[in-house]
Amino acid sequence: MDQNHTDLSQSIKSFKSQLESQGRASATILAYTKDIEQLASFLKKDGKLTAGSITSQDIDNFKADLDGKHYTAKSISRKLNSIKAFFRYLKSQNLVDVNPAAAISHPKYDLKPPRVLSKLEYRALRDACRSDSRISAIVELLLQTGMRISELANLNMADLDFVSNKITIRAYESHPERDIPLNTAAKVALEAYLEQRPKGGAKNVFITKTGNPFLVRNIRSSIDRFFMLAGIKDAKVNDLRHTFIAQQLMAGTPLVYVSKLAGHKRLSTTEKYLEFISEKGNKEKLRLEEL
Repeated sequence: MDQNHTDLSQSIKSFKSQLESQGRASATILAYTKDIEQLASFLKKDGKLTAGSITSQDIDNFKADLDGKHYTAKSISRKLNSIKAFFRYLKSQNLVDVNPAAAISHPKYDLKPPRVLSKLEYRALRDACRSDSRISAIVELLLQTGMRISELANLNMADLDFVSNKITIRAYESHPERDIPLNTAAKVALEAYLEQRPKGGAKNVFITKTGNPFLVRNIRSSIDRFFMLAGIKDAKVNDLRHTFIAQQLMAGTPLVYVSKLAGHKRLSTTEKYLEFISEKGNKEKLRLEEL
């Protein structure tokens, strides 16, 4: 394929297909594609319509344009990651002679520590949503298991095992299947919700009053409302997962075990939390801390 006559949009489609064949998460594929399309849109005014015509200076100009539009350094760095991955793929397929993104540097920025709720905060959140059995069960599951919000939204009734006290997180996209323990606090909250859960409807554990799946965006907005009611500032749903991971590490639960439960692909992802926690348990134990 002649790099000089390959339309940039076709190169983007080819890269997207490659990501899909690798089993990359749909959110990752969407983010990468949007970032590269943003670069393509920026360069269109200069007549740069093929990947082979793009230079390092073009990417630097795009980087400067983002900065001028007040994108954060973290956002710019993420977009550069997408662009670098795109051109690495094109170079590996001999679709470009030179990788123009190879020498582009990332802007420097301070990595913010994960937001970890204090005991006072997550107890206040519990109190705020106590009258809503569905949200109470969701908060307790996220806090006691560290599962992702997307995993919680996709939970089916068949994934719950109250005999063995475990939950199965089914394989999805690039994440393998895993089992996570169901402790007493989460089990009690979950059973209280299931007693009031509308009969029939979707097979999802968490459903609406009309029996439809309780969607991620609606879960987020509901919990955001209870964060406000509890007077907890600057907190998001994902912070419940951060809190689970940090609290287990502080309690001395083995790093490898916490990483496995959280479903991290790399141990280094879990290790990053060690930089931000103020205290660590003196001895490792296999029993999980109940929050």
